[in-house]
Parts: sequence; C-alpha cells; structure tokens
Amino acid sequence: MSSMPRRELLKQVAGATVGLAGLSASESFAADRRYGTWNTGEVKKAVVFSMVTDAIPMEDRFKLVRDCGFDGVEAHPEPDLKKAEQMRNWAEKAGVEIHSVMFGGWHAPLSHPNPATAQRGEDELRTCLRSAKAMGATSVLLVPAVVNAETRYVDAYERSQRRIRRVIPLASELKMPILIEEVWNNFLLSPLEFAKYVDEFKSPWVQAYFDVGNVVAFAWPEDWILTLGKRTKRVHLKDFKRGPRQFVNLGEGDVDWPKVRAAFKTVGYSGWYTAELNGGDEAYLKDVAVRMDRLVKG
Repeated sequence: MSSMPRRELLKQVAGATVGLAGLSASESFAADRRYGTWNTGEVKKAVVFSMVTDAIPMEDRFKLVRDCGFDGVEAHPEPDLKKAEQMRNWAEKAGVEIHSVMFGGWHAPLSHPNPATAQRGEDELRTCLRSAKAMGATSVLLVPAVVNAETRYVDAYERSQRRIRRVIPLASELKMPILIEEVWNNFLLSPLEFAKYVDEFKSPWVQAYFDVGNVVAFAWPEDWILTLGKRTKRVHLKDFKRGPRQFVNLGEGDVDWPKVRAAFKTVGYSGWYTAELNGGDEAYLKDVAVRMDRLVKG
C-alpha cells in the first residue's frame, strides 16, 4: 500500500471515530456545565423507590431511605402534578433527592406498529417529563422500543427515534434529559449500536442510562461502559449469574466489579448509582447500601 492511501485510510478511520463518540460527548459536556445534572465528582447512592416498603406512609419511606444510607431514589411517574410536587417536598424534608423518574415504555412502545398505541406512548413520555420536573428530578429513564414478532428491528429503530425527536423540544424546555436504557427488549444489543443510536439524535437531551446487570447474560459490562463513555449519565446496579440465568444480590453474581469500577473511572463517570433489586426491610436496605459502597467505591 502506498503512503497516500494509508494516510487517507487513517483519516477516514479517525473521522468515523469522532462521528461515533465526539459530537454527543461535547454537546453533553455543554449541558453538564449549564445545568449541573451529572458529573458531580462524587458517588451518590440511590434505590428504586419500589424497593422501599409501601406499608408505611410515603413521607416515612423517604426518611427510611435516608436512614439506610442512601442519597436519593428513582421514582415511577406520578401524572398528578400536585402529588408529584408533594413527593418532592417530602423528599427534600427527609434530605434525599428524587434524582430520576423511570418511564417503562413497555405497554405502549414508541416502536409499536399501531400509530395510536405509539402516540399514546409518546403522550405518556411527555407527561412523565412534566412529572419528573414537578418531583425535582434531573432525568427520565426511557425504554425506547420493543422488538418482537410484530415489530421488525429496523422499524423499532426508526419509529422510536422519530417519536423521541418529537419530544426533544419539551425535554429541552424543561431541562429534563431523556436517558435511554438497555433492557431485555431485543433492542440495542451491542454497545456500538447503543452509542450510534444516542449520537444520531445530536442532542444533549438524549443520552444513555446504563444498567450493569442487564448485559451480563450475553456480554461484559466493562466493555459497554468503555464504549458508551461520556454518554452514560445514570447507572443501574444489578448482578447476574450466567449459569442459572438469574439476577442476584450485588456481589453475588458474575459481574467483575473491579473491572466495572475501573471502567467507570476510565470514562470519568461520577454521580448517581441506583440499585434496582428486590425490595426488603430496613436491615436489607442498609446491607444494599454497604454493598454499593464496597463495589462502586472499592
């Protein structure tokens, strides 16, 4: 190969790399600086609010979260904005944050072949963004699409992106990032595709929510972390055993936590880590907090 083609090839490779990783990271950094929604420089621990018993008043649930050693929770949407504001008040009174709202996206996927169903999902996402704002959250988790017998992969990709693009103006207005999560929905099955999917929005208001445990059945979390890089703005913590194919408590599965911890350090991730596990009593939640400290902080 002559020197000119070699140089040209290197330029093309470099350009492709920038296209995949640079644009979204730089735009995201701008949003970080303006709104301080992530990259806090510290580890913040949270639990999915459904892990906390609902046998006590909601106000006391937030106090229990604090007493168990957590900094915040990830809540489910509350379409009644007055109730959402009350949740924010209770959380603030307890000294914890509602840092994120988990929008499922399963029952009315943005990828659904029936336009009416997909539109319902889009409308519910808009409602969730407003709910999150009322709660004082700084992100919304989105499962963007579902691939199944009635929805081809290419259609799920295109339909979900089209619907999300229609919602970005509201996310920008509310300063509420939409974070895409990888789940067992037969979609975004590699870190390269996940990164590409996020980058194609060319918006700081669409980024990634990475779940450590969700990829263990078919991949290695540390690889995904390094590939997603600065796109990851929130993290779910779960553990998984490949043999019996089941989720287990943190530190009891096949996640290589030292490698995961090193990968997050390499990409400069800091901020919220949220346990998404089975619920339990006060002793159980305190143990989860201790496990998170050990596995994430080292």
